[in-house]
Amino acid sequence: MKKWVSLSALMLAAMLVASGCGGGDKKESGSSPVATQTGSTGGETKAFTVDATNFKFEPAEITVNQGDEVSITLKNSQGNHALLIEGYEKEVKGNATVKFVADKAGEFKIVCSIFCGKGHDDMLSKLIVQ
Repeated sequence: MKKWVSLSALMLAAMLVASGCGGGDKKESGSSPVATQTGSTGGETKAFTVDATNFKFEPAEITVNQGDEVSITLKNSQGNHALLIEGYEKEVKGNATVKFVADKAGEFKIVCSIFCGKGHDDMLSKLIVQ
């Protein structure tokens, strides 16, 4: 009888552990969902991929028109980085995408928002909204 109870408890524990692993949403560690802002003012949709390496963003500048819907995908080619657009407060972590309407004109600094090493402060790019 003790063996049966022990075996049942062991099987129950194994099922609980297995149900907590795998399945469900296959989200990469550190990735964030797509953030979307609606209400486009009639501009074009502009899509960009920003390649992040140690310690650089490529392209160094992104130029759009005020009113454009902007889609930025971050591609981490080397290291672990995130992209933050100061002034818009839009952030992309991991290999994810952020979408928003460029409703404010000006130049906005793009920085890496995850400390990534001694060249971290050099990881800069710029969003120009005309």
